[in-house]
Amino acid sequence: MSTREMLRGERAELVALLRGLSDAEWLAPSLCAGWRVRDVVGHLLYDSVSLLDYAGVSVRSRLSFDGTNNALVDRFRSLSTAELVDRLENSGEHITRFMPGVGLADMLVHQQDIRRPLGKPREIPAERLRFVLSHPDPFAQPKRYVRGLRLVATDVEWSQGSGPEVRGPGEALALAMVGRAIALADLEGEGLETLRGRMPG
Repeated sequence: MSTREMLRGERAELVALLRGLSDAEWLAPSLCAGWRVRDVVGHLLYDSVSLLDYAGVSVRSRLSFDGTNNALVDRFRSLSTAELVDRLENSGEHITRFMPGVGLADMLVHQQDIRRPLGKPREIPAERLRFVLSHPDPFAQPKRYVRGLRLVATDVEWSQGSGPEVRGPGEALALAMVGRAIALADLEGEGLETLRGRMPG
């Protein structure tokens, strides 16, 4: 399966989840600091804007990655939840057509940012999970978390790096690699405390 096909599958699965959420769940906090579930979905609508529009937002945000993300969330804040889902489902690939792997990593992690606080686990397809473990979102600076560590997934065939070992479910490793401290509770190994010390906050 191609990376683009995996991205489309991940988006379709997220859309199906979102269509079943209650009003209260849409307003629940996500794993992204300061963002509710609906804000995470608003962020994921970057694929619905043109590359030129995205570049304009980025320039106005002084090329700040976080500033650009927040500006796009603010843009879509007035949409209803139904409109957010429809727009996500039909967003196209204006940005991710140039980097579908980054889009897949972003979509997979953000789906877990929504699912974990809501208590809605899933079994991530192994092919998608292995891809994201091997190609985490570079904008999340994964190297600052995992440098000098060996990561070993216990539920899919995957390992990477050298040094003190951190092992556990692939989903937890994928989240920890991009700074989600909540995932550390599912991990173990002599490298865990090093990883914990690198988490935000």
